[in-house]
Amino acid sequence: MEERNEELELLKEQIEREAENAEVKAQQKRDSDRLGTEPIHGLMIKMSLPLMVSMFVQALYNVVDSFFVAKIGEDALAAVTLCFPFQMLNAAFGIGTAVGMSALLSRYLGAQMYEKADKVAHNGFILAVINYCIFFVVGCLAGPIISLIAAGTNQQIIDDGTIYLRITQWLSIMPMMQSMLERLLQGTGKTKYILPIQASGALFNCVMDPVLIFGLCGFPAMGVKGAALATVFGQTLACVLGLIINKKKNKEIKLSINKVRPHWPTMRDIYKIGIPSIILQAVGSVMNFCLNQILIGFSSTAVATFGVYFKLQSFVFMPIFGMNSGTVPIIAYNYGAGKRDRLEQAMRIGVRYGIGVMTVGTVIFWLFPRQLMGIFSPSPAMMAMGVTALHIMSLNFPFAGFCIMRGATFQALGKSVYSMNISLVRQLGVIVPVAYIFAKIGGVNMLWWAFPIAEVTGTAMSIMYSKRIRRKIINRMTYDN
Repeated sequence: MEERNEELELLKEQIEREAENAEVKAQQKRDSDRLGTEPIHGLMIKMSLPLMVSMFVQALYNVVDSFFVAKIGEDALAAVTLCFPFQMLNAAFGIGTAVGMSALLSRYLGAQMYEKADKVAHNGFILAVINYCIFFVVGCLAGPIISLIAAGTNQQIIDDGTIYLRITQWLSIMPMMQSMLERLLQGTGKTKYILPIQASGALFNCVMDPVLIFGLCGFPAMGVKGAALATVFGQTLACVLGLIINKKKNKEIKLSINKVRPHWPTMRDIYKIGIPSIILQAVGSVMNFCLNQILIGFSSTAVATFGVYFKLQSFVFMPIFGMNSGTVPIIAYNYGAGKRDRLEQAMRIGVRYGIGVMTVGTVIFWLFPRQLMGIFSPSPAMMAMGVTALHIMSLNFPFAGFCIMRGATFQALGKSVYSMNISLVRQLGVIVPVAYIFAKIGGVNMLWWAFPIAEVTGTAMSIMYSKRIRRKIINRMTYDN
């Protein structure tokens, strides 16, 4: 009799478990199916707007740091600018891996392969930890690295740069995990929850920057060290909130430490999409590093001016990167579901939005360059150099809008290598050599023209690859019935 009762209990548990799994799968289908049914215009705005706003908020991290650091002096601003390529490289690994995970996740959801989607999510976190180990080592070598790239400058720039790089790299596990948690929400169509994650960290950073830099509210004045701590504390808060939201709201993926098991084929598939994205973003870090080395030959003011431009342009580029991220799952899902009409419509609308938003950015940079530079307490020499730089370099924005939104198509269709090739040619094949030559010919102000020239080149390559995508992939799909 006792054995019979045990059998009944086991049978009851099995039935309850199967019912729970059935409900989870039904919820997964309901939530992800909207990527294939809702009108594209509204869906793209719904998917992209929270990401655009959150990326805009994310831009506050570096801008707020630079705003308060600039009040210490141009040398402090130059020190933080010299660290920026390493932060970009860190973000390249974190975001690139997360993009690969998210795109693969959306593809499996579109094909209703829920167990594989779950495995993708958990292996993404394993890769994030592996990536972090690399940058922990960078933090350990911060002193020699900054001494090498800042050779010829004063000791204060080297000291400030060393401490800023060390702190941001030692604690870089937080932004890497944050990227994964945000892309989980993106991949399952829950982009509305990304904004509070981003906003919490950015707002905390805004509050703590002046407190830790200048020693307010009983805290000691820590200068550049305070700026680094405020940044990583904000990222930590965002990471914790992201974990809570995923546990409570993301029913498609049930995160559990017990499910974190390495699965090499899944990791390989994530990196098939993610590595080109990593390289795509890492190339920007290398370009930034090379430009800093060219500019430091002129003055620390030139380095600081370039740093200010990059902080300001992030307010234009970040929203478009958000739209790119919001468009990828729409295209990937409809490709997986075989819905050609919706795929093509998403491609067209994305490019229109990208060019339009970036054109507005160019107009703002041309109309208000002094006001934008004035945010960073520039010297008269830095103001004059900055106005010229903003005018010239902002000409590349509309071309960049086209390339970024075409990149969403390349990523979603498994051709991220196209975006990688464009970025390699544009940033290393054009910007760096042209900037070097122009600097020799016409000085620092002529150097800025390398950016528009490179973006026109990237646009031409994007058009070429778009034609190839249409011929080899899209034209082989059947139209929706």
